Amino acid sequence: MPIRETSDRMQAPADETLLTTCPRDCYDGCGILVRKRAGRIVSVRGDPAHPVSRGRLCGKCATAYNREWIDPRARLLQPARRAGVKGTGVGETVSWEAAIGEIAARLARIESASGARSILNVHYTGTTSLIAGAFPMRFFHRLGATEVAPDTICNMAGHVALKYLYGTSTDGFDPRTADRASCILIWGANPHASAPHAHAHWLRETDAALVVVDPIRTPTAARADLHLQPFPGSDAVLAYALMHALWRRGAIDHDFLARHALGWEEIEPIVTACDPLSAAEITGVPAAAVEEAARLYARGPSLLWLGQGLQRQPSGGNVMRACALLPAVTGNLGRPGCGLLYLNGNLERRGIDPQYLSAPGLARPGAPRAISHMDLAAVLEDARRARGLIVWNMNPLASCPQQARLRRALAREDLFTVAIDLFATDTTAYADYVLPAASFLEFDDLLASYFHYSLSAQVKAADPPGEALTNQEIFRRLARAMGYAETELYESDAAIIERLLAGAGDSGGFASLAAQGTRWVAPDPVIPFADLRFPTPSGRIEIASSAAAADGLPRTAQCRADPRPAAGRLRLLSPAHAWLLNTSFGNVARIEARLGEATIALHPADAGSRGLRAGDRVSVSNEFGALLLKVEHSADLPRGVALAHKGRWLEAGGNVNALNGGAKSDMGESTSVHGVEVTVAPALCSATDIS
Repeated sequence: MPIRETSDRMQAPADETLLTTCPRDCYDGCGILVRKRAGRIVSVRGDPAHPVSRGRLCGKCATAYNREWIDPRARLLQPARRAGVKGTGVGETVSWEAAIGEIAARLARIESASGARSILNVHYTGTTSLIAGAFPMRFFHRLGATEVAPDTICNMAGHVALKYLYGTSTDGFDPRTADRASCILIWGANPHASAPHAHAHWLRETDAALVVVDPIRTPTAARADLHLQPFPGSDAVLAYALMHALWRRGAIDHDFLARHALGWEEIEPIVTACDPLSAAEITGVPAAAVEEAARLYARGPSLLWLGQGLQRQPSGGNVMRACALLPAVTGNLGRPGCGLLYLNGNLERRGIDPQYLSAPGLARPGAPRAISHMDLAAVLEDARRARGLIVWNMNPLASCPQQARLRRALAREDLFTVAIDLFATDTTAYADYVLPAASFLEFDDLLASYFHYSLSAQVKAADPPGEALTNQEIFRRLARAMGYAETELYESDAAIIERLLAGAGDSGGFASLAAQGTRWVAPDPVIPFADLRFPTPSGRIEIASSAAAADGLPRTAQCRADPRPAAGRLRLLSPAHAWLLNTSFGNVARIEARLGEATIALHPADAGSRGLRAGDRVSVSNEFGALLLKVEHSADLPRGVALAHKGRWLEAGGNVNALNGGAKSDMGESTSVHGVEVTVAPALCSATDIS
């Protein structure tokens, strides 16, 4: 059933309009209306008929898409070969034939001398469109390269934790059922920055009570009926205190647990012992606030949205297991208005086979195990493990931990590096070859939102500037130059789209979906676990998990918190900024101007105890690096916590990954960036970045 019902839009006679979809790493999946004149894009706006964008894009996308994204002067236009010292970005243009031929020859030499596993494949979500984001993996599977597991930079701990408990991390509630909910609990997510249209529309258009759990008083938290503000790393204790309050209210659904869960008896003593008053000493959340949150959630049906930022902590996996118990212990599953959501990323619910997209069957026996982004710098500096590096859909020098160490490793003369991007970035400056990529406005593809149960068309609106090519075409050419014969490596975009849509039940093909823009997977809201069967080994919710025990983890979520920062230190949080998205918009001039100087926010009492006034420049440092930032005072933070947003490029005034030592979370070898501790002191120098 199409989302679109009408399409009567006024347009100038000389103008052409078409629909496409935003592929940024964002919950919203906005519909876009592109206006063209004489074959050129003149505006990129929100689609008025789309239920998410409603005629407006968020500020960051509207700014970037109408400027740098469609300005050839800002884009990479031709392949380039390095002609200077690594890190300077000096190169000479070459033909595609020369670039592809030389890259293929170098990869073949590395494979012969050191094995293909010494070639690293580094990528993430520069685009989330299905073909551009998955097709290149066909090449890497065939090559036998070592993948740097993409989700370890973001959300792997949460995926692992939820699979222990529910057997899946990608089957969340359908947001369309919010009209049936009496309470929406958002824990560790920041819709104002990461799902701006959900913040602006979805949360405003429900009568459900809104409870937000976040150490920061975000604009979403400020609008909530109740905001709980725990000290970072204490969320598991807060979850158990909330379950204690539910238990005392008689809101634990023992019948549901007996029929559909395993292990309640193992955590019941913990639940009954963790009272809100005792927990308040650890979490900083008043007992009365916990009791009120329990009252609102217990009314049911209730929705629980677990944010990706929640699990970027040293004990992030345990935190997720504990918080995700709430729907299970109250029976808030399998009905409209119930459930939890981490990511609605199950492509099979849309009739799409992810194995077909990436073709893991192309991998040869003995394929190398993926490594964590937390280990990237160490692996790259080891010439025995890393001889080649191919980077696409990502700017790792700005995004990854151990930044100073990573910069030194990328400068290795004997590390052969290829970078594929739309723009010259921090990372492309270290590449031996830089290949220009097409943007989402320049090729057809499909999008599957990870919040809404929808499928969308990404429609080509213009030709790529210069000689830019799509990700998939670049890897087709590389495969051909490597002499690979497998047909999967050469399948056309059109053929892939046709097969994907046939599996998804779109009988009208891409043209029909493009005319709609976006359609729901089903006309009625999806109800995950409607049969109350779960894809765990037992078919039940595994509160106590033998799989976790086999992996050397506790059988159940533990009621414990991360240690508080060492004396004189602050715990540094680096969430998304409303005007940045990972590092995707770090080079947009108007956004840079709007952001101004890089800042660190401190509670006024923490600033005062250090003799720091608003506007002072401070050295923010630890054993891994240092930054020079400007102080802001903010009562929106607890004492002991500092805030510096992620997403800036290194040349734009500092980047928090200079301070991130790459410590892993307790599950999934994932990031624990929100566990970084820093010292903040008056600056003694004038450098912007003293890492």
